[in-house]
Amino acid sequence: MICFPNAKINLGLHIVSKKPDGYHNIETVFYPIPLCDALEIVPSETGATAFFQTGIPIDGNLDDNLAMKAFHLLKKDFDLPEIAIYLRKQIPFGAGLGGGSSDAAFMLKLLNDFSRLGLSAEQLEKYAGRLGADCPFFIRNKPVFAEGIGDIFTPVNISLKGYYLVLAKPDIHISTQEAYAGVTPRQPVSRLTETIRLPVEEWKNHIINDFEEGIFARYPAIGDIKQSLYNQGAVYASMSGSGSSVFGVFPQPPVVSIPGDVRYISLV
Repeated sequence: MICFPNAKINLGLHIVSKKPDGYHNIETVFYPIPLCDALEIVPSETGATAFFQTGIPIDGNLDDNLAMKAFHLLKKDFDLPEIAIYLRKQIPFGAGLGGGSSDAAFMLKLLNDFSRLGLSAEQLEKYAGRLGADCPFFIRNKPVFAEGIGDIFTPVNISLKGYYLVLAKPDIHISTQEAYAGVTPRQPVSRLTETIRLPVEEWKNHIINDFEEGIFARYPAIGDIKQSLYNQGAVYASMSGSGSSVFGVFPQPPVVSIPGDVRYISLV
């Protein structure tokens, strides 16, 4: 069986407060986009589960991949067969696009279908939450307003259908720890539940990502990409999540000159 885990972008991101356990309360809008990895599972021919990865190289031990962790998480509770896992990585990592979280969530859904476990969306979300704060989003994979540590979801009625996305990923990796070190939590002037309802053309003046100020100061090239997207016709541009990818929303099919890994995505 095969599936295609997709990426997400953050439409705005506020760091609201810091919790006693060191985590942060945030508010953001997760929006799925059609930039996808490919994930396939087949019965093992060797009698042991194995993981094979192609595409964008992934640093570290493959056994630590979130898709592999998703398999072991379900295997603790269910009699899963040994399988071969094939992941072709197309979503840049360390980019604020949720690629690893998506792989994990889609692996849970794939195993649920493959082994006919009969798990509901709510049950899958609970398993996904044990793998990462934003993993549950990819179970239902629809636009949501997220709060808490990014794990409390409220559906939002928003669509970028008909727009075009330019996604630029510079050769810069930003860890989550580094990103949070550059922000001071504060209550937003306006909540995203209100500003996200404005026309897309008005987002530029109302919807911000709190990570940008600190990251742009440390890595000016990322801020330059955002400004370049505006200069070349974007009606809204932002860093996604904690970076380092930057996206621009265009009303017409764009052709831009931007350094780094650039993807053109039609939001049909």
